[in-house]
Amino acid sequence: MTATSLAVVFLLLAGGSVAAGFASAESSTTADILASRTPTPTADPASTRISPAVLPDGTVLHTCLVSQFADADPLGVLRGSVVNADTGEDLFERDPDYATKPGSALATLTATAAVTRLGGDYQLMTTVTDGNKPGSIVLVGGGDATLSQLGENEESVYTGAPKLTELATETLAAYAVAHPGEKITEILLDATYWDKADRWNSGWNRSLQTDGHLSEVTALQVDGDRADPTSQVSPRSTDPIGRAGTSFALALGLDPDKVSFRAGTPENGAPVLAEARSAPVSSLVQQMLSTNDATLAEMLARVVSVESGFGGSAASLQQAIPQALQAIGLTTSDVAITDGSGLSTNDAVATSFFADLMVKVGTTEDLSGVLGGLAISGQTGSLANRFTGENASAAGSITGASGAVDGARSLTGIMTAADGSRLAFAFVASNNIVSAATEEALDTLVAGVQTCGSNLSNN
Repeated sequence: MTATSLAVVFLLLAGGSVAAGFASAESSTTADILASRTPTPTADPASTRISPAVLPDGTVLHTCLVSQFADADPLGVLRGSVVNADTGEDLFERDPDYATKPGSALATLTATAAVTRLGGDYQLMTTVTDGNKPGSIVLVGGGDATLSQLGENEESVYTGAPKLTELATETLAAYAVAHPGEKITEILLDATYWDKADRWNSGWNRSLQTDGHLSEVTALQVDGDRADPTSQVSPRSTDPIGRAGTSFALALGLDPDKVSFRAGTPENGAPVLAEARSAPVSSLVQQMLSTNDATLAEMLARVVSVESGFGGSAASLQQAIPQALQAIGLTTSDVAITDGSGLSTNDAVATSFFADLMVKVGTTEDLSGVLGGLAISGQTGSLANRFTGENASAAGSITGASGAVDGARSLTGIMTAADGSRLAFAFVASNNIVSAATEEALDTLVAGVQTCGSNLSNN
């Protein structure tokens, strides 16, 4: 068969009736040709098709993978969640509902609960009242660990902290009016805002106290019970209440060896001589988060409990903090809280919960104080020295909190991704051996998420 003939055959196959009419034109009449070009009426398939009442939305195909980072050996067993904060879409999940120990990242729950339950303008108060006999006064703790023994022109680790010297000056002036010519010889110490015996969690190592990371949790203390009020990490004592009493006596200009100290509470209706108020809670949570201050976290958690009607016990935190978080629409059924700082290995939070919390923190105006206290990648807080080298592309774009506890490292926060989308995330890496390599692997994973943005794939 010639090439011309092959071409004709191809046109017959591809061209349908019109091509067929053309091929037979040499032996057909004009009428036959015209007749062959007239289409035969057929039923319109569209006219018989059943259309759905509601058309389903199209499914967006996400193609950017971070699985190679998520499977890195230093991460051990990884659990994680990434949510588009603007749309609510779950972009990435690895066992997201398994509750596991988060370390100090748990303090973000405490901070959010404090702002939600107490309000950003709430201030913790230490008061002095008249005593129950001549020469006696009562120093009443209200959960403010920032009250400072330093002088007027000195600053402790707590910026804007109230001063014992000012409390003492106000006390002396009021006492002189109430009891002319009488000297103060006895100071009662009241730390009953919550049970003063409930001061140490069984899940904490005592080295946290002796090494200077955490004080005993008493409602009356000064400078977070630090030996050095100007140092964030400074050894703490075994008697923060007694140490506060001694510091107050010195501020009053009294010799502590000539003053009687004992536990006691004011009589009903006892006149208030003086009071000292902390910085607003909105400032306290920022200081707590930016420096990972475990003492502030524990104090705020207990105050939330007391002001919620739960009494301030460590055990009550399981009720008090979730209740406050439920008020902003979070589901807390799988959250286990035994302290406010996350230092206990008995705490457990799912990454899906952390991601939902970060959506709230990143998009709710009333929680801006919490957002403002979180660390910034490569710049501030616990993330100041992270996101370097190959991960430096994500520096400055991630706001979050890290956590470290035996056998686990965590990182949670909210980011502005490379494509402009806002993503809330949480990752917890559990491994028998955790190290700086684990934290770097978490940074690499989060930097990968930041690069992918809303195109992040769950594969």
